[in-house]
Amino acid sequence: MTLDPIDLTAQLVRCPSVTPHEAGALEVLREVLEGGGFSCTRVDRNGTPNLFARFGEKAAGRTFGFNGHTDVVPVGDEASWTRPPFSGEIADGILWGRGATDMKSGVAAFVAAAVDYVTQTPPTDGAIVIAITGDEEGVATDGTVALLDWMRAEGETMDVCIVGEPTCPDAFGDMMKIGRRGSLNARITARGVQGHAAYPHRAANPIPVLAALVDALSRHSLDQGTAHFDPSTLVVTSFDTGNLATNVIPAQCSAMLNIRFNDAHTGAELSDWLRAKVARACEGTGITMDVEISISGESFVTLPGPFVDTVRQAVEAETGRAPVLSTSGGTSDARFVKNLCPVVEFGVVGKSMHQVDEHVAVDDITALKNVYSRAIRAYFDEV
Repeated sequence: MTLDPIDLTAQLVRCPSVTPHEAGALEVLREVLEGGGFSCTRVDRNGTPNLFARFGEKAAGRTFGFNGHTDVVPVGDEASWTRPPFSGEIADGILWGRGATDMKSGVAAFVAAAVDYVTQTPPTDGAIVIAITGDEEGVATDGTVALLDWMRAEGETMDVCIVGEPTCPDAFGDMMKIGRRGSLNARITARGVQGHAAYPHRAANPIPVLAALVDALSRHSLDQGTAHFDPSTLVVTSFDTGNLATNVIPAQCSAMLNIRFNDAHTGAELSDWLRAKVARACEGTGITMDVEISISGESFVTLPGPFVDTVRQAVEAETGRAPVLSTSGGTSDARFVKNLCPVVEFGVVGKSMHQVDEHVAVDDITALKNVYSRAIRAYFDEV
């Protein structure tokens, strides 16, 4: 008897686990995993729900890991959904609901693959570890980070890891992720002197100075790309004065920007570069500027080699497609896992993630389980 990943996906979708609420999703998984012989531990931190599961000895010579999340983004306008967002309804070969794509189908598929493997052909000299968080769609400070902190303290490890994020842009099997760009967010606040628009010489207008800086930053080329990454990007996401009066020069204004950077940079280097640009922009203007910077992740890449080949060959064997090895897209919890072990991402087609009427093809859920099963078998047979 094998574990049905489609039914498990539907069960998870029926849990309204909008970040930071667990809504029963992790308990569904705990029951399934413990029924398959895994030992499970809740690793909640600061109200964030997390689940760690292991089959095999802690000191096993090799450990295959999976990482994922059961939290989802809000549904938005529920009236716009064709079907209730937490129904898990299946119709015409499609499973509907928030999280169906991102990424409850991925979690269900790797849990089903792992349980089937250990109940049918358990590894004699290895272990399987599963780490699932309820905080990937949120601030991500007490989710996978907390799981990894706990693992280090408890002497737990993973030698390799697959993250089950949706990675395929158009067809199942067309892409896997071997890395991600880093992400830096900045808010620049320019301060001058408020005054009457009819007497600009009595004021110090921060808008032209900040606007000139923002324009220069927008036009700047950070790099031309690297061996595994496209060029880094800098995007201005907001420019605001909060001023509703047409005859008042405001005392301050602010801009926000996001930099998605490749492995030619570090977050610290880009922070220093940005602060230097801001300082030069203020020279001789009478305007001062403050910069607030947060780095949500550094760039990383898992170079092609045995583990990448194992997953890629599993995808190709199941789908007939040779997946593109990509570093595109936003951030994921792989940015944390890479500090512990080599990590890749592979999952379903992501076109509907975070959208109204999020959905996934049920055949793709089954195929995803099969890919994970192939990867597990190949890893324990070949390592």
